[in-house]
Amino acid sequence: MTRWDEAPPPHPHHHGVLNYLRILVRLLALVFVIYGLLLVFLVIRLLEWPWGRPVSPSITQFVCRLSLMIIGIRLKIKGQRMTSHGVMVSNHVSWLDIFVNNSQQRVVFVAKNEISKWFGIAILAKATGTVFIKREPRQAAKQRQMIVHRLLQGQELFLFPEGTSTDGLRVLKFKPTLFAAFFAPELKENLQIQPITLCYQPPPHQPPAFYGFWGDETFFSSFLKVLSAHGKGSVDYIYHPPIRIADFSDRKDLALACETQIRNAMLVNRAAATSVSDLEGL
Repeated sequence: MTRWDEAPPPHPHHHGVLNYLRILVRLLALVFVIYGLLLVFLVIRLLEWPWGRPVSPSITQFVCRLSLMIIGIRLKIKGQRMTSHGVMVSNHVSWLDIFVNNSQQRVVFVAKNEISKWFGIAILAKATGTVFIKREPRQAAKQRQMIVHRLLQGQELFLFPEGTSTDGLRVLKFKPTLFAAFFAPELKENLQIQPITLCYQPPPHQPPAFYGFWGDETFFSSFLKVLSAHGKGSVDYIYHPPIRIADFSDRKDLALACETQIRNAMLVNRAAATSVSDLEGL
């Protein structure tokens, strides 16, 4: 396992006609799917507004599923999505998480403010109602109120409590600040939170941290790396049993419970993947 303080593995070379052609074809397909259907999305959202937007989230799911197919990532779903109203949290590996999570459910992301400046991803995030936050102590109370308001409106929120993306091989300590909103008196008794573990498997002959977005890597270089990949990768998408907020006394215990479930599943999944890899190498 790579250390968190060491540099990301070197990027695969994009040289060669086939690599450049693969990048070009995938890029054009993504532009057509994301931005072409974004226009349809915006028109439908405008027309459906008086009825509570029943249709446009399905377009978002379709776009994300199609985008993952273009990129070459298969989803393997494990467990069951909760049926009650609540919040979802997961470990954070890459900008790809936006497509992966949006492909499975109608959610509103709570994301760091930097994403609002990412070329290409920002417009998709803003169009789908992403809540951008600044992780500053003086903003905490305002952001808690905003989260409470969104939940009372019936929106399903999705959080990345690590606060940063990673190499995908570990789970960092969860920051409990935003969990405080879930203990609001008007939410606590009925609200549930569902932990989700994302375990990415690289394309053939690529390092385990291939899909991770971390260190000094730029979004552009990560984007080209993913588009140039030969062969398909995958992500194990693991739903854990939902947790009742009322069963916890404070935000720190709740954050730790979610973190522990996700980390344990990551360790089990990686151990199983390593065993399979070892057997294939015999």
